[in-house]
Amino acid sequence: MDNTLQILIAMIIYMAAVVAIGIVFAKKANKSSENYFLGGRTLGPWVTAMSAEASDMSGWLLMGLPGVAYWCGLADAAWTAIGLAVGTYFNWLIVSKRLRRYSIVANNSITLPEFFSNRFRENKKIIMTIAALFILVFFTVYASSCFVTCGKLFSTLFGTPYIAMMLVGALFVLIYTILGGFLAESASDFMQAIVMVVALTVIVIIATVKAGGINAVIENARQIPGFLEFFGLATPVVEEGTQLVENGKPLFGEAAPYGILSVCSMMAWGLGYFGMPQVLLRFMAIRKEKELKMSRRIAMVWVVISLAVAVFIGIVGRQLFPVEHLTKSGAENIFITLATTSLPPILAGFVMAGILAATISSSDSYLLIAASAFAKNIYQGIVKKDATDKKVMVVTRITLLVIALIAIIFALDEKSIIFDLVSFAWAGFGATFGPLMLFSLFWKRTTHTGAVVGMVGGAAMVFLWKLVISKIGGVFAIYELLPAFIFSSILIVVVSLLTKKPSAEIEADFEKAKTIAMD
Repeated sequence: MDNTLQILIAMIIYMAAVVAIGIVFAKKANKSSENYFLGGRTLGPWVTAMSAEASDMSGWLLMGLPGVAYWCGLADAAWTAIGLAVGTYFNWLIVSKRLRRYSIVANNSITLPEFFSNRFRENKKIIMTIAALFILVFFTVYASSCFVTCGKLFSTLFGTPYIAMMLVGALFVLIYTILGGFLAESASDFMQAIVMVVALTVIVIIATVKAGGINAVIENARQIPGFLEFFGLATPVVEEGTQLVENGKPLFGEAAPYGILSVCSMMAWGLGYFGMPQVLLRFMAIRKEKELKMSRRIAMVWVVISLAVAVFIGIVGRQLFPVEHLTKSGAENIFITLATTSLPPILAGFVMAGILAATISSSDSYLLIAASAFAKNIYQGIVKKDATDKKVMVVTRITLLVIALIAIIFALDEKSIIFDLVSFAWAGFGATFGPLMLFSLFWKRTTHTGAVVGMVGGAAMVFLWKLVISKIGGVFAIYELLPAFIFSSILIVVVSLLTKKPSAEIEADFEKAKTIAMD
């Protein structure tokens, strides 16, 4: 049987399993909007942990992160991974329990904009509207990164046009998300989290053996200036975006310095977790608060293994295929190259399903949360307050279609770099919602005006820093999440102190969320 056909068959089997999960959960999901958007708060600790991390990591874990390590070495990828691991831990440790409680105290909120709105007992729904709009914007960018992943995967595997394959992937994700809602998404994410970590581990072991062992991989990496340093960065010699090759070897310049500012910039990825809707919703959806401790442990084991292996795949890939990928965008295909050359076709197909797993687990979350932000928070919350659950579900599905179409337009460029798309959306969520989430949960003096100004200021600074200030270079070239997060935090504190303190009812809710038992 043709190798390509075997890979395709394996991937079809996997996709069929995902669709089956959607069908199983579709009936329960469509009983009510709470079931559709939050699963009726019935998630167990394993599903909570694994689905949170799978929906968070997306296709960039298998393509974006290894691509960074392959292109410029250890530093950028490793410090990003460390920041993410630290952020994951503290998010589960300090945010999860309080948010689980507070979301119930705040009128049983089932979406993030709804929680913020109810937290401040607002009447005009200003926070809800702004939050919902920012979710629509940043999740559309996120969804486009997932569609780019699908396009690159199928195009590389089957030698077919990128745009056609991107559209096929987008269509599948859309149909699946419309079908099953949050429960189906979380259940399939659990399965996909397992597929992802197994795929990464299998590939890195086989590839390392094929490369002659860990010592051989390390020795090869040391030959490239700055490639295996935590405080140095490899610099590919490029001409018109393509790395130059001499005598069958890729050319690198002198190692670039990698100082403490660069480290802080990459570590700042961890701050994004405090504002990431797809993760925060899992905290709200778990069935029992006391199960969060087990979920945290499960999540941390998964995250540490997955991130470490993803980075090492890029390192070993540079030895086995030094001139296979000569552009920054092309470098993100190194995982696919390793899988298809190291495994029998049928197994390679299941490993490729790992990339689909990562992509689907994220894009369904992004589309569902973005659609719920509009349908539940803007349509039912503001435009038509007497809308029935049935109407909300209809509007949700229409919104899903619109968001997907916009994301597809963003994903039409085959040269899009997955890591860059994800980093911008990650910064957007981290700076827009991260500081507000922390202050809402832990500072009683936070005011409604402070929340609005901090949220808008954080989002605006992400755009300003990314598009204008970072172009100055030098110290200003840091990841936009860090300055935007700090700026948003300062705004929340200053404006809250300058405005009238919250009402007695809001303060009572805050105290109740600190002490109420939800088990």
